[in-house]
Amino acid sequence: MAFSKKLIFAMIFTVFATSEAALDAHYYDRSCPAAEKIILETVRNATLYDPKVPARLLRMFFHDCFIRGCDASILLDSTKPNQAEKDGPPNISVRSFYVIEDAKTKLERVCPRTVSCADVIAIAARDVVTLSGGPYWTVLKGRKDGTISRANETINLPAPTFNVSQLIQSFASRGLSVKDMVTLSGGHTIGFSHCSSFESRLKNFSKSHDVDPSMNFAFAQTLKKNCPRSNNRGKNAGTVLDSTASVFDNDYYKQILSGKGVFGSDQALLGDYQTKWLVETFARDQKAFFREFAASMVKLGNFGVKETGEVRVKSNIVN
Repeated sequence: MAFSKKLIFAMIFTVFATSEAALDAHYYDRSCPAAEKIILETVRNATLYDPKVPARLLRMFFHDCFIRGCDASILLDSTKPNQAEKDGPPNISVRSFYVIEDAKTKLERVCPRTVSCADVIAIAARDVVTLSGGPYWTVLKGRKDGTISRANETINLPAPTFNVSQLIQSFASRGLSVKDMVTLSGGHTIGFSHCSSFESRLKNFSKSHDVDPSMNFAFAQTLKKNCPRSNNRGKNAGTVLDSTASVFDNDYYKQILSGKGVFGSDQALLGDYQTKWLVETFARDQKAFFREFAASMVKLGNFGVKETGEVRVKSNIVN
């Protein structure tokens, strides 16, 4: 979806006013004018080969920005003395690092030591949303790559068991509002979840309820079948996150209204007055969701951006 120049300017102005380092929509216009085309073609080809790529790259962007700001620390490999972010428990399902590595390799051939891995992730996240039917937005560029990556810091990612108060606090610590939180949660409209992220809702939920009472009963029974006790750790044991999991749309919010939010943190959005109205708004107005998602992605993409750092030559190791 195209946005007006006025809206894009407003997004850019907000970022310049709040970010620690000024980013620029035209950062690579002279130094690497083919950058976004190379990234888009790489992402498109990877998506045709593996339909799970869009959800994984979007999750990669979220998880990277939530730890140390958007600095591509999620790409760094673990070393003997240090376990890196990518090997932290919440990131085991991210995968698809090879897509960013492939794009970076191509960029190094054309524009050596110019385009940061952090910018590649941000652009790729936009592209997978657009390729999946979602909105388009202008990605501001000029991020630098971080040199520190620690698995134990992934504990700071919002968990699928969080209640609304915990979610608000987690997002607020990244400079994001309640509206941003509900909007970005809509990224769950594409993708798949393993049983481990929601099975606590299906058995021994509480002293008074075996199954989470906020969950649609028939939906809960379906999830139980998808996660049999005998084999709920298999690679394919789990469920898609909404009924149109390969399409970026507002079905995620419609599912929540029906009691079919997969994560406890998803369904919790309907039970709090601060977030319920946003779920209802986005469920009936996809254009509003797309507009807000684009704005919130720009905002998240500029959290914690600093001028210090480097432009990595290889995505998975520091220079």
